[in-house]
Amino acid sequence: MKWITREHPRVDRVACPWLVQRFVDKSAEFVYVPTDQVAAEARKTGATPYDIKDVELGHHGPECSFDAFVHKYQLDKDPAMAYMAKVIRGADTADKTVTPESVGVEALLDGIRLVHYPDDQAQRKASIPVLDALYAYCREKVAKK
Repeated sequence: MKWITREHPRVDRVACPWLVQRFVDKSAEFVYVPTDQVAAEARKTGATPYDIKDVELGHHGPECSFDAFVHKYQLDKDPAMAYMAKVIRGADTADKTVTPESVGVEALLDGIRLVHYPDDQAQRKASIPVLDALYAYCREKVAKK
């Protein structure tokens, strides 16, 4: 399946591809284009748009696109994934108080962004180990409760 979003990703636009490849579609393809081209390219290529205005897999209320993916694919049944969604929400939105980990995750992913800018695919790939480690951390955290 092909997915499309805005170029120069921040937290949500690297975390969502990680989630898709790990839990939804291992062979997924991700495309980054200028904001004003996302809708047209999605229609032209049949790609599913995410993290843009007025799409199912976008921000809704206080929740970010990662939350939308977690809900759509019923991954919130996994307590670790439910917690990770909160961490990502805090890292991606203005509410940095969602979890204590959110600010640190945002800083790590912003650092990766700066190192790889403007290569969106390199940034996405370099973010994978951080997100894998975050998920492992979340599994451990909820297991201790």
